[in-house]
Amino acid sequence: MIENYQLRYFLAVVETGSFTKAAKRVFVTQPTLSAGIKKLEQHLGKELFNRTSKRVFLTESGTRFLPHAKSILYQLNLAESDIQSTGHSNILRLGVLKTISAKILQNILSTFNRDTGNLVIELFEGREQEIQNRLDDGQIDIALTIMRTKQKQEKIKLYNEGYSIAIGEHHPLATKEKIRPEDFAGEPTIVRSHCEILSETSRFFTDHNVRPRLVYNTTQDERALAMVAAGIGFTTMPDHYHSDDVKRVKMISYDFTREIGLVKTSYNVSHDKEKLLDHFIDFTKNHVHEITYES
Repeated sequence: MIENYQLRYFLAVVETGSFTKAAKRVFVTQPTLSAGIKKLEQHLGKELFNRTSKRVFLTESGTRFLPHAKSILYQLNLAESDIQSTGHSNILRLGVLKTISAKILQNILSTFNRDTGNLVIELFEGREQEIQNRLDDGQIDIALTIMRTKQKQEKIKLYNEGYSIAIGEHHPLATKEKIRPEDFAGEPTIVRSHCEILSETSRFFTDHNVRPRLVYNTTQDERALAMVAAGIGFTTMPDHYHSDDVKRVKMISYDFTREIGLVKTSYNVSHDKEKLLDHFIDFTKNHVHEITYES
């Protein structure tokens, strides 16, 4: 019999592409996770993954099994959510992209909480693909994330924003209105490892024959901003991040942008949940200019 934990292990490996990362995701040791995957493969009589030294890929059998695993877990999550909702008239399962400013999220939820009575909000924070996987699995109801044309779910645009340099206010370059890529040759840089345009940014500097000096690598954007304010180095980040001790400056030819919006699950939800989602969408759309700004 296929066990619930085996499906969670399987999907964690699919999402992370790594047994090591998957084990951390589901809070078990790697040998425990590997044993669970092995038992699942033995039960199905098929190998689900091709394992390489750098990454794990689905086999043909694994690819065929994936939608079934998602569907089974969705039904389990739905049942769990239904039971847990007893006594609560409103539960909103919200996914949030890691690289969206905490201030924006605070502004949305604090205002919405005041406007909506007896509300329980369950939050999941993750990278773009992790958020998408949760939507596909029905583990969240709606997500505040980057909108892509390939997404099959209903999308509601909120705002556009660009990316720019974040640099300490006392840095010599902070007085410039625009900065050339060449100005950062040898400059200490802070890398935001969860940035969705990390590869594009690296290529950008390489194409301009510029190699900044890496001094700090972090998964926490607020920490990166704090280290910029402390004068540790510069970084690139979405325009909505601000700090009193940090200057935001545009870099010539660094023209990347992103479109942020709400993406709904494509799974059927109850009538009450649909009303709650519609209320959340309408509220956020109507208050978007108070929450943030239009680029």
